Amino acid sequence: MTDTRPGSGQTALVTGASMGIGTDLAECFAADGYDVVLTARSEPALRALAERLAKDHRVKATAITGDLAEAGGGSKLAAEVRGRGLTIDVLVNNAGYGTAGSFAGSKLDDQLGMIDLNDRALVELTHIYWPGMLERKRGGVLNVASTAAFQPGPLMAVYYASKAFVLSFTEALWREALDTGVHASCLCPGPTASNFRARAGTGATRLSSRAVMSSESVARLGYAGFQKNERVVITGLSNALTAHLVSFLPRRTVLNLVHGLQSPK
Repeated sequence: MTDTRPGSGQTALVTGASMGIGTDLAECFAADGYDVVLTARSEPALRALAERLAKDHRVKATAITGDLAEAGGGSKLAAEVRGRGLTIDVLVNNAGYGTAGSFAGSKLDDQLGMIDLNDRALVELTHIYWPGMLERKRGGVLNVASTAAFQPGPLMAVYYASKAFVLSFTEALWREALDTGVHASCLCPGPTASNFRARAGTGATRLSSRAVMSSESVARLGYAGFQKNERVVITGLSNALTAHLVSFLPRRTVLNLVHGLQSPK
C-alpha cells in the first residue's frame, strides 16, 4: 500500500532528540511519515526512541550519537549520515542549552559552549544541508530558539544573545527562500516542562513561577508552523503578547523586568 502521509519519501534530521522538545518534534515528523535521523549525546535514549518511532509510525528511524558542541561536530554528523546513504530533506536544529546566573564568576567553558552548540553547530548543519534543499525545492529548516530571543537577558546573558542570533538568522533564511518551496521557521517557546530548566538552573528563579507548557504542545505548534512556513512560531498567547510588547517598552525597563524574572526567588 502506498504511504500517502505528507512526509512520505522524506527524511528529517532532529538534533537534541533524546529528550524534551526534540523527542516530541521527532514524534511529530515520524507521525506524518517522515523517516527520521536522531542525534544527541545519549546513546541509550536515542536508540530507544528510534526503535519506538519505527514501530509506532512505520518509518525508518536512525540513531547517531555525537556531540555537536565539538568543533566540526556538524560535519562529522553529516559524514555519518552520508555514509548511510541518507538524504536530509528537513533539518531540525533543536540541540542547545542555557546556564542561569551572572556573567561574572561563570565558567568560560559553559559560556563558549552555549555559543558552540546553540549557534555555531546550527549554522554548520544549515550550511551543509540548505543548498540541497533549495536545489530540490522542498524541505527546510526548523530552528528552535526561545522567547528569550526578543530581548537581552541579564543573569542569562549569553543564552539570550545566542537565541537572538537564531531568530535573526532564521528570519533571514525565510526571506532568502521565499517562493522556492523551501521552508524556514523559528520556534520560540516560553517556559517549557523539560530537563532544560534543571540544567539551566531557571527553576530556582522567579521566571519559574510563570505558566509552563508541555514539550508535546510546544512541538506540535512548532511542527504545524513549519509546515505552513510561518517565519516565527511563538507558543502560547501570553508568550506572544509579551514578545511583541517588548518592542514598545523602553529598553531600560525591559532590562529591569528580565533581571527581576531571572533573579533567585
